[in-house]
Amino acid sequence: MLNRPPSAGAAATTRVDLLLIAEMVRAGARVLDVGCGAGELLKLLEDTKNVDGRGVEISQSGVNFCVAKGLSVVQGDADRDLINYPDGAFDYAILSQTLQATQRPKYVLEELLRIGRHAIVSFPNFGNWRIRMQLLVEGKMPVTPNLPEAWYLSPNIHFCTIKDFLDLCDEVGADVEQQVALNAYGRRLNGVPLFLQNIIGEQAVFLLTRKPR
Repeated sequence: MLNRPPSAGAAATTRVDLLLIAEMVRAGARVLDVGCGAGELLKLLEDTKNVDGRGVEISQSGVNFCVAKGLSVVQGDADRDLINYPDGAFDYAILSQTLQATQRPKYVLEELLRIGRHAIVSFPNFGNWRIRMQLLVEGKMPVTPNLPEAWYLSPNIHFCTIKDFLDLCDEVGADVEQQVALNAYGRRLNGVPLFLQNIIGEQAVFLLTRKPR
């Protein structure tokens, strides 16, 4: 079962960014999934990569879902509780579609890079042209498939673009090992210049390591 690619059924039902993250994780790795929700990524990684997976989730309902699936997940807040994990405790520390919902994104990213030998981060790209057009034409906070809630219901408080995130990586001393932008159909924008990725990319996935001191 090690390194077995996701089945066609899994590909049809799993978020495309989670499938991409699973590709980035080596088989048998120790993984911490921060903000793991109902455990979809952890379950995918256990089934396809045989990882030693742990999760942190702020909502009790999410923890309950995970435990019911047999996953090792504790209740915790990324903004406060990552300090409890020792340096280099995991091969990968993952934050999937959660960075924009944290109170302190810079601190959280620094903690991911401290805890994991690699950090993997995915997020919706607020520089996407659909968002730009909704702001320009309607003058209202946008609602898209990747940002489906109205502004007053959304858990997201710190939106960023792909270029913003790259600036943050420089600030915290992160090396970008792999960077993938996905369009509205989940297709990878391979070979597309950064300025275009920032316009037509709907979400992005980054594989990071900390720069040597």
